Amino acid sequence: MDKQTSKFRWVVFSTVLFTYLLMSSQRTAPGLITDQIMSDFHVTATTIGLLASIQFLVYTGLQIPMGILADRYGPNFFLIIGALLTGAGTIIYSLGEYEVVLFFARILTGIGDATIWVNLVIILGQWFNAKEFSRLIGITAMTGSLGFLVATVPFAAWIELLGWRAAFFSTGFLLCLCSILLYVVLVKKTEQPVFVKNKAQRENTWGMLRRIVSNRQAWALFLCHFGLVGTYVGFIGSWAVPYGMTMYGMTRSEAGQLVLLGLVGALIGAPLAGWLASRLNMIKRPYIVVHVIIVLSWAAFLLFRGNPPVLMLTLLFFVIGLAYGANALTFAAVRQSFPVAESGLASGFANTGGFLSAVLLPSIFGRVLDYFQASPGNIEDGYYYGFIIPVVFSMLGLIGVILVKEEQNGKERGVV
Repeated sequence: MDKQTSKFRWVVFSTVLFTYLLMSSQRTAPGLITDQIMSDFHVTATTIGLLASIQFLVYTGLQIPMGILADRYGPNFFLIIGALLTGAGTIIYSLGEYEVVLFFARILTGIGDATIWVNLVIILGQWFNAKEFSRLIGITAMTGSLGFLVATVPFAAWIELLGWRAAFFSTGFLLCLCSILLYVVLVKKTEQPVFVKNKAQRENTWGMLRRIVSNRQAWALFLCHFGLVGTYVGFIGSWAVPYGMTMYGMTRSEAGQLVLLGLVGALIGAPLAGWLASRLNMIKRPYIVVHVIIVLSWAAFLLFRGNPPVLMLTLLFFVIGLAYGANALTFAAVRQSFPVAESGLASGFANTGGFLSAVLLPSIFGRVLDYFQASPGNIEDGYYYGFIIPVVFSMLGLIGVILVKEEQNGKERGVV
């Protein structure tokens, strides 16, 4: 079968993309039931922060190893097993009676989630030509934000209808079915092996890693992603819904709608940032503007002591999402800065920065909330001081983008 001319490639694309949609929704869906988990399991905000962080911690740690494994053995096995592990983890989460079971479930979900992006990109490269690939990768990136969107109002309504345990169980079961579907589409129908051993000689992996971690540009892009991705994903996935319910007396669905605004912003921000960078024929200047906006947006929460007017609050969530959508510029800069042979590792390194931030923010935020709940202060003060964390993180992102050296036509353009 000639993959790049076969009509079956669209079946492959649709199947993988639907799986990615469901898997990405489970990154932030637990944030909808934060208060219920605290009540049902009698755990502290710190524990909830750790629970929210553990999936991102596993995801972060496996990004570079997954890229190496996928390159050597092909994407089929890792996509199939990744969907299965994510589904199993979600089912176990829905059945857990002890907090240790919840942690185990999120670890499984994180392992499964870590497989999807790298292998999805490889699948697209195998089944689509260069022109189609450049168009479809943008659609694929937007699917992640759509997954976050599914985990707001739609999933909140599903939880209210079935209860949180049944809602998560049904989603996990659907992901397990996706694993079977991926096997049929990628292996059975195409008569391809589950493992494809690539015996081509490669440069020593450790040598490439040493070059990346000693490269200033790599660290600048690491900080870019750290300041932009983690502040959004980490907050949305853990404290956004409880924040709306606590500080504004919103219902779960109303708080979910607030988060939805940010996701709509992210869907708009991704193509807008790409179009603007292409139009201006530069990456650094528009990306600096994005990072300034994200710093000012988080600082606005401090200016109003964690309780801005409702109209401003909705605008802030939208703008923060809009800025988050521009994070694809990090990888545009990676492609511009590193040779093809190193772009995978460089992308993994930058992506690690974003999800390291997503690991740290919920945990630190939870500790701040616990401190004020246990002291004469109150939870409102906890949220106010908690917003110092995304402000500091986003400032690190701004420093990173300022340090980026942009190249055009092979010549460095480090000055803005």
